[in-house]
Amino acid sequence: MNISDLPNFGPKSQQMLAQAGIRTIEQLRELGAVRAYVQVKRAGTNASLNLLWAMEGALSGRHWQEVAKHDRLRLLLELEDAGNEHSG
Repeated sequence: MNISDLPNFGPKSQQMLAQAGIRTIEQLRELGAVRAYVQVKRAGTNASLNLLWAMEGALSGRHWQEVAKHDRLRLLLELEDAGNEHSG
């Protein structure tokens, strides 16, 4: 199974992940959605938060819109924490 087989991912999302060195589902699972998103942003892509919702959805077997609705705050707080880890 490839990243392209996961729900919520189109070719553009796949390309952004690959650019950040994330090419397998195992790598994505290991990192988790938030750390993977940070890595994608650091790779210089113009990823929107929709990619974060899509990754979380893919890892938890849900549609990205459901994730955006129910997990938005938790993910944004985790994202903020992840960003602070690397800035200090």
